[in-house]
Amino acid sequence: QVQLVESGGGLVQPGGSLRLSCAASRSIFSMYVMGWYRQAPGKQRELVASITSSGRTNYADPVKGRFTISRDNADNTVYLRMNSLKPEDTAVYYCNAASPPRIYWGQGTQVTVSS
Repeated sequence: QVQLVESGGGLVQPGGSLRLSCAASRSIFSMYVMGWYRQAPGKQRELVASITSSGRTNYADPVKGRFTISRDNADNTVYLRMNSLKPEDTAVYYCNAASPPRIYWGQGTQVTVSS
């Protein structure tokens, strides 16, 4: 059983930055793909970014060039650095760990981009 705990969400003005963190309860990064998803009100959950244990990254087009995902395997933590934030980025952001058939989700952290 793996628990994921997110932190770093909050209110930020357009153009601002935030860094989200997701800490796992045990060492899983050697075998799990880590990802960040988001879900805005009235919309379906979507993948934002993912990173493999070897460091290969993937980004959704709307965040490419603005967001950076990284991981610290020694600290069992994955990060999402968000720059140049837009109101469209407002959503609940969820940390995800996946290694089929296992999948784990964090509780979510609210990110609100507003002037």
